[in-house]
This record gives sequence, C-alpha cells and structure tokens, in this order.
Amino acid sequence: MHEFSPLTALVGGVLIGISASLLLWLNGKIAGVSGIARGVLWAQSWPDRQWRLLFLLGLILGGMVYVLLFPASVTPRQGYPLSLIVAAGLLVGFGTALSGGCTSGHGVCGLGRLSVRSLMATLTFLVAGIVTVYFIRNVVGVAA
Repeated sequence: MHEFSPLTALVGGVLIGISASLLLWLNGKIAGVSGIARGVLWAQSWPDRQWRLLFLLGLILGGMVYVLLFPASVTPRQGYPLSLIVAAGLLVGFGTALSGGCTSGHGVCGLGRLSVRSLMATLTFLVAGIVTVYFIRNVVGVAA
C-alpha cells in the first residue's frame, strides 16, 4: 500500500467493530482469530466447528472481494526470503499461544472490554513489533 486513506481505515475499523460486536452479541464469543482458528481443529461439536469455519471463510472471502474491487491498492511485499516469512508465522503462532490470544482478541475485543490483561498483551505486541522491525531493517539488513 502506497497511500493511507482515512476513509478506508475508518470503514475497515467500523466493519471490524461491527463484526466483533455481532459475534459477541449473537454467539457469546470473543472475536480472537487465533482462538477461532485453533478451535476449528479442536472443537468438540459440529456446531462449534461450523461457526468457526464460517467466520474464517468470511475473512478470506472479504479479503478476496477487496482485492477484486480495489486491485491497485494491494501490492505484495518483495524482497523477503521465504524462510523469514515462515519463521515469522511460527513466532506469531507461538506468541498467540503464549499470550492466550492474538491482536484481534486482545487489541480489539479485550481493550473494548477494558481488560487490563489485554492492555498488557497489546502493549507487548506493539513493543515486539517495533523491536522486530528495527532488528530486520538494521541488523539483518532487509529494507522495507
């Protein structure tokens, strides 16, 4: 993405908020994507697995619709080795398991519920992200 648009950021934020609120209101579930994805594998019943699959399918289809409607706004990042991307994905998975949730669960839903635990987790995510970007750009030498 080369340009920031407050309008698309606002629309995206509103859609995320509505989705998280509806999931909590209608299903009594927190919209933590890592927990939802993990539950697809470990759900005890079909209804529990079904809503999780539908939620994840909605995320995927929503992204695909956005790319189809606004193809110029999506530019894949270049110059990152596959090994670094795989390592980053594994670290994110480890981090979500370690913190008991992901950025969507803690950062969107937890902060909205005024959870101190979620505030601490979100601050940890932000600091870890800042340190990681510094390390990758200045120590490893991969440009943005």
